[in-house]
Amino acid sequence: MQGRIIKGIAGFYYIAAEDTQIYECKAKGIFRKEKLKPLVGDYVEIEVLDQEHRTGNIINVLPRENMLIRPAVANIDQALVIFAAKEPKPNFSLLDRFLVTMERQEIPVLICINKQDLADNEEAQKIRDCYEACGYQVLFTSASKGEGIEELKQCLQRKTTTVAGPSGVGKSSLANLLAPGIDMETGEISKKLGRGRHTTRHSQLIEIFGGTYLMDTPGFTSFYVENMEKEELRYYFPEFQKYEGQCRFQGCTHTHEPGCRVKEALEQGKINKQRYENYLEMYKELEEKRRY
Repeated sequence: MQGRIIKGIAGFYYIAAEDTQIYECKAKGIFRKEKLKPLVGDYVEIEVLDQEHRTGNIINVLPRENMLIRPAVANIDQALVIFAAKEPKPNFSLLDRFLVTMERQEIPVLICINKQDLADNEEAQKIRDCYEACGYQVLFTSASKGEGIEELKQCLQRKTTTVAGPSGVGKSSLANLLAPGIDMETGEISKKLGRGRHTTRHSQLIEIFGGTYLMDTPGFTSFYVENMEKEELRYYFPEFQKYEGQCRFQGCTHTHEPGCRVKEALEQGKINKQRYENYLEMYKELEEKRRY
């Protein structure tokens, strides 16, 4: 029997099977031997051990379309990254790190700015202008006021979308509006720390309406670029691509070389200064890792 992993907790995997039932399964020892860990979102084959209690074993993981390490999920069509306009204040360095990770794996990204009612129009427009100029679709929502929900639904339709973002930005509140009745746990913002409590403790796949799935994942507070050469990083900033090959030096990294077209575009206001500074920050991290 085949199915899809919708949740994994402490070595148990919950499979939505083709007979519409949910089976609690364990992965057979061969997976440990082959160092293959089943992931939420995987399509699998299972053997049923007890039909009445719906238990079984995963015996095969079918080929993956793609996979992420953080969050550890598989077979997604797109990523929805959610930040708040305020409370907590958006961390654009973290957002850009997430975008680099998705660009590297060729996974399309929707950027959702929740709590739009807390931001003034000028702040919201700056965010929209910055990321739309890079080719990303930017949506503004307010879970508390129910604004922007229908547009968001349209963007998710008939796709499996992994949802990520820091704690306290309203991921669970938005999911509850998208799929009333799933009653995901929501958190509150700590007034002392200015950030939210973690509410999602494991990844899970939720069908919000016919053929449309949300991959809810634990909140993240840090995101390090890794397992790439520093020279590779420039390819994951879409706004740099139109200048590729136009710099004075072949293989220009757009950091310190003279005659760099990206830096010229920066000076002319064609590339966002904040995005470029985040690029330099990540580049230096990769440079330090290589050194040590």
